[in-house]
Amino acid sequence: MIQISDRAQTHFRRLIEREAVPGMGVRLSAVDPGTPRADARLEFAEPADLAGDEWAVDCEGFTLYIHAASVPWLDGAEIDFVTQATGSQQLTIKAPKIKGEAPGEAASLVERVHWVVENEINPQLASHGGRVAVQEVAADGTVLLRFGGGCQGCGMADVTLKQGIEKTLMGRVPGVTAVRDATDHDRGAAPYIPRDSAA
Repeated sequence: MIQISDRAQTHFRRLIEREAVPGMGVRLSAVDPGTPRADARLEFAEPADLAGDEWAVDCEGFTLYIHAASVPWLDGAEIDFVTQATGSQQLTIKAPKIKGEAPGEAASLVERVHWVVENEINPQLASHGGRVAVQEVAADGTVLLRFGGGCQGCGMADVTLKQGIEKTLMGRVPGVTAVRDATDHDRGAAPYIPRDSAA
């Protein structure tokens, strides 16, 4: 079920009235669902733009169409039009299932490690142009990672590993006993902080 606030409905209704296109509605879809890049997209939709298999939600003065394949990813989504502390207004979409759901306790250690790396750790490293990939998850719970991008050859990679990644994995994934770096840092082409300048 998707919730769309009265404020958001009023906002959309005003925009649609301004367009003055008969039958125009709003279409909601999930882009790259189930991945860390997942996002929700809202766009105007004229009747000719619709595929015919969309789910329709009747709103005050217009219809919200949900892309059929996106429905499972957008279940529980909330659309609102909020006023910020600065006085500006912003449309917000909260879709808790769009990036996928964390594997449950019954999932393997490998699945749980991969999920945390892709959905929690890599989005943070991306701000420095970096990323990590899981090379191996050993039977004793040791996780081997390879740094890439700005993290390969970075002078702060050891700190990132010990203070950030290892703490996150050991705190979020029961069964992880240690995290090790399997990266050849000498091959880093564009480190965020060159190793020789990190002191």
